[in-house]
Amino acid sequence: MARFSDEELKEKIRNGFIVESEDEMTETYKKALITQLTVQGDTELISAPSYFNVAKDAPSTNTMVSAMAIIQDELGHANIAYRLLEDLGVDREYLLYRREPKKFKHPYGFDQWLDNWAELVVANGLFDRAGITLLGDVYRNTSYGPLKRALVKVDLEENFHLRHGEVWMRRLCEAGGEAKEKVQRGVSWMFPMGVEWFGMPDDKKRHNAQLEYKLKGMTNDELRQTWANAVVPLCEELGLDVPAHWDDEQGKVVLDFEYPVDYDEENKVWLLNEPITWEQAFDRWKRRGPANEAYVESVRVGRMQLEGLMAA
Repeated sequence: MARFSDEELKEKIRNGFIVESEDEMTETYKKALITQLTVQGDTELISAPSYFNVAKDAPSTNTMVSAMAIIQDELGHANIAYRLLEDLGVDREYLLYRREPKKFKHPYGFDQWLDNWAELVVANGLFDRAGITLLGDVYRNTSYGPLKRALVKVDLEENFHLRHGEVWMRRLCEAGGEAKEKVQRGVSWMFPMGVEWFGMPDDKKRHNAQLEYKLKGMTNDELRQTWANAVVPLCEELGLDVPAHWDDEQGKVVLDFEYPVDYDEENKVWLLNEPITWEQAFDRWKRRGPANEAYVESVRVGRMQLEGLMAA
């Protein structure tokens, strides 16, 4: 661990210092980095079973291959984050195979079931846009050298996922009828999920270590705004309704509801006129969503079967 203080490390980073190993970190820096990498790894990992469940509904063999390629990418991205965590002394075996499903740290949006191909491509278009917004900021600003280098590959592949989602959202909307209706249903529940994706508003957030150590460069609200400024014009172009609009006077997207709001998990419907407290939102995130256990277990089943055979 570094022989200098937190304030000395912050000053070094402000002057352009790039951290390359645990020996150059303080405990506070390491803790913040581990939290960030755990969220990154868990999000990439759990996206895979979420997408896999509906990839079989792809409209052609070629599109199924594309979906499977995205899933393979997501698992590779998860492995990068877990490998970096292993370098920091974190037990990868525990993270992947021993944690309770509710202890995973991916966004609540990936605890929901996707119902069809349309929802898969909406997830690519909205959720992968959220991932690019977050990881693109980390790539540009992170003070941790190994992560910056790893994100070169991740960024290229995530852009493919995003393009896949946006192209297919456009195709389905142009087809009209039931195809567009399915896209609309997906957008209706995934858009507010994306708003929540970036966490608490800046004026509510208590810990800023990731900003102070330049593990990322943008605040939660700046990231959320960047995401919304890209997603809302796309939805408006495609004739999709979202509870937000572009405000010319402010030069940005403005939400038409005050988050956080309550969510009906069973029917996948946001109760936009029923605001809740952030404590209630945190309780919902901690309870995890309806697909949480199934998704976690699905990425463990092969390992568990192998362990059973070896023990027999």
